[in-house]
Amino acid sequence: MAHPLHHAASSARRYGGRPEDYAPVHTWFDASKAHLALPQHRALRHHSAGIFEAERVFGAAIRNSNGREVPVRFLGEQHVREDCRRIPTVADWLSKIPLEPWMANGIILGPEDLPRGDARTAWVEAVSAGQTTLGLKDWTEDRERIARAARKEDTA
Repeated sequence: MAHPLHHAASSARRYGGRPEDYAPVHTWFDASKAHLALPQHRALRHHSAGIFEAERVFGAAIRNSNGREVPVRFLGEQHVREDCRRIPTVADWLSKIPLEPWMANGIILGPEDLPRGDARTAWVEAVSAGQTTLGLKDWTEDRERIARAARKEDTA
């Protein structure tokens, strides 16, 4: 199918109601088309895990304009089957991506690889030196509290 509204019209024929009832679910499945307007965009949501993710996003069911509860999983399965003729897994999609050198050429970044002068860099250095076990947010709040207390002492 070419457009989420075609899927929505198909849902309306199948489950009743109006295409607008189903458009948000079908638009969600095809949102990745904004990044790649080729069939490969489907690798991001057109699979079994994507169907369950749609259920998490939209809830177990939607109520159409006829008052009928329609399981989101049914809508996702319909969408994926209409586009792919079956329901692939994430592994089905990922196994078709050719391996490129940049994908497996990672490195462990050290503190010297972080930008100088920002709070995250100072926190990473403090963690590396064993000076804190706090998370970045807690460490930043603690440093701000200490700085405020020091400013009060300076004015006293």
